[in-house]
Amino acid sequence: MSNIQRSHSNGRMSQMVIHGDTIYLAGQVAAEGESVTAQTQGILQQIDDLLAEAGSDKTKILMAQIWLDDMSDFAEMNAVWDAWVPQGHEPGRAAGSAHLATPGFKVEIMITAAK
Repeated sequence: MSNIQRSHSNGRMSQMVIHGDTIYLAGQVAAEGESVTAQTQGILQQIDDLLAEAGSDKTKILMAQIWLDDMSDFAEMNAVWDAWVPQGHEPGRAAGSAHLATPGFKVEIMITAAK
């Protein structure tokens, strides 16, 4: 049986779950009410921090799922994403629109990565 590690849990969910050599990050959000640029930057920093804690980094991201409250913010989010993602290490990715859990959230990103 594989060992499952959960961290940053709050009784409802874990921000990070590690199973074998795979890391699953919960949907990450940033400062409510900030611009799409600021929220995306904050989210990507959280992803960097969580992956580092797990002994990984953004070059090992396998898949990203990006949710935007409004698809008209797609280009603004992509400008931040494109500056962050390392060339040659672009993950599989999906982006879509959804009403996020809190009205002040404009972006939410979920990540699956290798250790």
